[in-house]
Amino acid sequence: MIQVGTSNTLTVVGEFPFGFQLSTQNDNEGLVTLPAHLAPEGLKEGDALDVFVLPDETGALFATTQKPAIEIGQTKVLKAVNATHFGAFFDWGLEKDLLVPAQHQESPVNPGMYYVVHAFYDSATKRLLGATRLHPFLSEDGTEFSAGQPVSCLVYAKTELGFKVVVEGTHTGLLFHSDAFVSPRIGDAIDAVIKNVRDDGKLDIALQRTDKQGRDTLADAIVDDLEAHGGLSTLTDKSAPDEIYARFKVSKAAYKKALGRLYKQRKIVIEKQAIRLVKQEG
Repeated sequence: MIQVGTSNTLTVVGEFPFGFQLSTQNDNEGLVTLPAHLAPEGLKEGDALDVFVLPDETGALFATTQKPAIEIGQTKVLKAVNATHFGAFFDWGLEKDLLVPAQHQESPVNPGMYYVVHAFYDSATKRLLGATRLHPFLSEDGTEFSAGQPVSCLVYAKTELGFKVVVEGTHTGLLFHSDAFVSPRIGDAIDAVIKNVRDDGKLDIALQRTDKQGRDTLADAIVDDLEAHGGLSTLTDKSAPDEIYARFKVSKAAYKKALGRLYKQRKIVIEKQAIRLVKQEG
């Protein structure tokens, strides 16, 4: 069955002056048109190719060989290219821009800026649309996650409490300011962990683990980094927080605690401008 708003592998079943008719190998009832100017050179009946299927202004399906930056059900960062009273248009890599209607905007869209957009199929208008108001499309029930679980997040809004994030492309979560030792920007993709799953299923996010396992993992990562650099590192407890985060994805406070722990275990020597790994006997 042909899937609208996503990539399909279809077969050419007919050729016309204006383009080609495509269908699945096992279902000739569903037909889509591939315009001639979007078809690869030498395409002929019986050939199979990957295409993106979407509806036109009338609701009829057509195919394109262009690769969109976002597909239905996905949440990605896109650039706004135009805005009107009824909606804003975003560049998603196709000939016609993706419309985000005004009623699906979290706030007014400014052309030239980047926004986190969710793509969906609107059955009322039979069109593929986008939304910057994400809550209707993402789940707030994160009971399938567990505390300490690593997750990929996308920052989409800033509030008085912290930063709203998309968790694994499917759920919403909140990164409190107290857990954001580096200030992410809207649209930033970040590696994080589940700090807490609340009783109502909502997710609290942190940039690093603060439990014993997290501390052990950081200490091991520091030792591995030293071994990889001949036992010497210029990343000390005096280094800038951004430099530490760039290397280990942790706060300066967590890094200093890990260095202190390794020092007490006599695994490292802390100098003014360097950290040295102590050679273990045996």
